[in-house]
Amino acid sequence: MSCLPQRLNSPNDNSLFSPRSFLDGAMGYCKVPCTVLFLCLFITFCFSHQWLGDEVQANQTVQLLIDASEGSSRPIPQTLFGIFFEEINHAGAGGLWAELVSNRGFEAGGSNTPSNIDPWSIIGDESSLIVSTDRSSCFERNKVALRMEVLCNSKGTNICPSEGVGIYNPGFWGMNIEQGKSYKVVFYVRSTGAINIYVSFTSLDGLQTLASTNIIASASDVSNWTKREVLLEAKATNHNSRLQLTTSNKGVVWFDQVSAMPLDTYKGHGFRNELVEMLVDIKPRFIRFPGGCFVEGEWLRNAFRWKESIGPWEERPGHFGDVWMYWTDDGLGYFEFLQLAEDLGALPIWVFNNGISHNDQVDTSSILPFVQEALDGIEFARGDSNSTWGAVRAAMGHPEPFDLRYVAIGNEDCGKKNYRGNYLKFYDAIRRAYPDIKMISNCDGSSHPLDHPADFYDFHVYTSANNLFSMSHQFDHTSRKGPKAFVSEYAVTGKDAGTGSLLAALAEAAFLIGLEKNSDVVEMASYAPLFVNANDRRWNPDAIVFNSFQLYGTPSYCVQRFFVESSGATLLNATLQTSSSTPLVASAITWQNSEDHQTYIRVKIVNFGSSPLDLKISVTGLDPSLVKLSGSTKTVLTSSNLMDENSFNEPKKVASSQTVLENAGKEMNVLVLPYSLTSFDLLKESVSLRITTQDDSSSAISSI
Repeated sequence: MSCLPQRLNSPNDNSLFSPRSFLDGAMGYCKVPCTVLFLCLFITFCFSHQWLGDEVQANQTVQLLIDASEGSSRPIPQTLFGIFFEEINHAGAGGLWAELVSNRGFEAGGSNTPSNIDPWSIIGDESSLIVSTDRSSCFERNKVALRMEVLCNSKGTNICPSEGVGIYNPGFWGMNIEQGKSYKVVFYVRSTGAINIYVSFTSLDGLQTLASTNIIASASDVSNWTKREVLLEAKATNHNSRLQLTTSNKGVVWFDQVSAMPLDTYKGHGFRNELVEMLVDIKPRFIRFPGGCFVEGEWLRNAFRWKESIGPWEERPGHFGDVWMYWTDDGLGYFEFLQLAEDLGALPIWVFNNGISHNDQVDTSSILPFVQEALDGIEFARGDSNSTWGAVRAAMGHPEPFDLRYVAIGNEDCGKKNYRGNYLKFYDAIRRAYPDIKMISNCDGSSHPLDHPADFYDFHVYTSANNLFSMSHQFDHTSRKGPKAFVSEYAVTGKDAGTGSLLAALAEAAFLIGLEKNSDVVEMASYAPLFVNANDRRWNPDAIVFNSFQLYGTPSYCVQRFFVESSGATLLNATLQTSSSTPLVASAITWQNSEDHQTYIRVKIVNFGSSPLDLKISVTGLDPSLVKLSGSTKTVLTSSNLMDENSFNEPKKVASSQTVLENAGKEMNVLVLPYSLTSFDLLKESVSLRITTQDDSSSAISSI
């Protein structure tokens, strides 16, 4: 994740096809002097002529020529489109990772005690209990535990309230507890006497009990730390619930590592089902993780360290992510990311810290311990179950190695004092130990050669809609020699994007078409950021928005659906022919449906202009005796307003619609709507293609 969005200057930023500049100029009303009023009238006159120009544009026919012959086509990388997960916006903690308890180990307040236990709160008053923290936990890497001294009792002069006293946790802006579903609650407890602890899910105000049970144990059973586990089935639904631990027994009780998880998670691996299903729907070929700036940290002491995020969840110390400014228990750790990649059928791309944060960095002469940590991380993922770190992985339930083929050495560190020296130390050590691992440099090699070896170079861009639309040609003239590009972070940001606008999505679609057409030099691409918890927007926009029980995809997410079939498809030579400049970007691929094994030609077109366009599509290079086009569909993403967004109330306000394409054929005339992304899937009745000669085909892929 880029911590400060960059803006790329472009001569096209105020071009003819700048819908946002028109919107900005057209909004608002104020009292103005006569001179300014005259100027406004003049501008209005100019705009009216612009619209007249658009009408002329609408009347002209643009032709898209598609050569489907084998000689002019080439394969698209299997890995072209994937996803990038960063722990930002509470994407993992309180999101993808299904843990309901926030600050489950009471470590978020720091190692010194007494400490802040937020968001835990007390049930009762000072006359009934005293709650504090101390360093008495049985876990060496997270020593803080909660101490609850109960002053009241079930009988006598100081009687506890009928509902008992204790503590509660609201989770991440309320827990989603649903009727009929089961939840596993685990915690560690010890006491100076016998205990009778009620474990309950209640409404946030505590007035509605959704599920409850009690744990009774003798003093001898809990004189030392002991693990307790209960299964609660909800009798009602409340999307804004809390977990509470209460008692009416006088005495001192300690709690630590309190966890609550829904029993039903994705493949039983702890991931929130509906969020993972959103990822499954876009069929990512890779997942880059866990950041981003999250990997770097503002300071190295707060950077994500993989060894601290593995092993039993109770023993993970957690850490404060000082870039995005919140605590994570690291239940979603290195192992879980590798597991998620496997569950998605995606290749993992591990980004590790290279000894550099935003504010401090390790000198190259002292970098070898960091290099060894990276080597250990690769062994954890790929090593035999008898190896040192492979055995740790096997003990976590995955004896077989994970399919780790790619690593990124740092994030956005190119140009920093020690990056090149540190990078070379990592590169040389990894190449010696794992010669097949592909390594990704932080330095951009799209416009000039790198001064160090790499398999791929990272390319990030956050910019305006108009600028990103023009960047559909970004890689047209990039050298085809040397390392390939990994466009691991891209998005429209700023006023054009809002919290996820149609305008932003269309510009991104055009950019992706450009990457698709340049996929001989662009190997992988992923949007950023992936997730945002609506209660903690650290960055706008994002692909998927959620809270405790709702979710929707932004228009940018909808765009991803159009490119699901591109990875591993065949790129066809597609050329636009027109007598004047048009705000169109187009590409064509052939792909095979994995379910019915039918083969299709998919044509994708972005119209970034304000007028509809007549488009004539001509497909050549097909054997007329074996192939014809039929049974085809048309899918369109557009809306009534460029700045339209989806929301919890209107999750499908901007959504694609699919219809049958009645006039499908090798020659067809179609109308492309203004400000739209359109795809045509043309069914081929045979997969045979005419073999062309060198005279009637070209290996060059035209840019549009």
